[in-house]
Amino acid sequence: MTNLSSDQIQQLNNYSVFIQPNGTILFKGNDIANALPIIKLISSSPNEPIAASFFMRRVGMFISMQFYMMTMYDEIWDGPIEQLQFFSTTEYGNKTISTFIPPEYFRDVQENRKLDVQLIWEQQCFSIIKQLRSKCSISPLVLWENVFGYLLWHYYTFFENPALEEKARNDWYLLKDSSIWESFSTKEYFRLYLKDQQPAELLNTTVRTTCCFSKDIPGLQKCGFCPQSK
Repeated sequence: MTNLSSDQIQQLNNYSVFIQPNGTILFKGNDIANALPIIKLISSSPNEPIAASFFMRRVGMFISMQFYMMTMYDEIWDGPIEQLQFFSTTEYGNKTISTFIPPEYFRDVQENRKLDVQLIWEQQCFSIIKQLRSKCSISPLVLWENVFGYLLWHYYTFFENPALEEKARNDWYLLKDSSIWESFSTKEYFRLYLKDQQPAELLNTTVRTTCCFSKDIPGLQKCGFCPQSK
């Protein structure tokens, strides 16, 4: 266990990840498949695939914070999947879902950072994608792309920071590592998303190949990476 600084806690909160729940816990990371009706109700999604995409964008904020904490502070959250918990809240006047993670599960990154990158991609992100797809028909690419967009900005800023650039580029390489992706997926989704380009080249572009359906949820708008014509 590590003690989080006030800056770390604020950064987590900025991405709707909290170390104290601001509401009643509705479901946990090991029961997401059965929570789709709740997600659909809270988000006012017209159907379950759109609800699944909405929720994966929320999960994407947690995953992006994992890699942010890894590169910035050499720490990650490594709790059991059932300790990844979700509650309903309101942001900008819209009902949404936020993440609660007990802080005692934060730890230092392992010397072999590749092991922790695989843990995040496979045991946390992919685990949730599998659950969502077990209950509704939605392309895995939609769900993966819902996670990747957050990482572009984080690593763009890291690469611009001389004190962090070398470590950030090493972590960025691991995020794309073929041996990690091949251990749980038939496709290297992050490499496909990046198309051999760097974050600076992809910001403010229609980098996505799929639509996340944000435009179909009341109160939300089309995301900035949407490939559909504006």
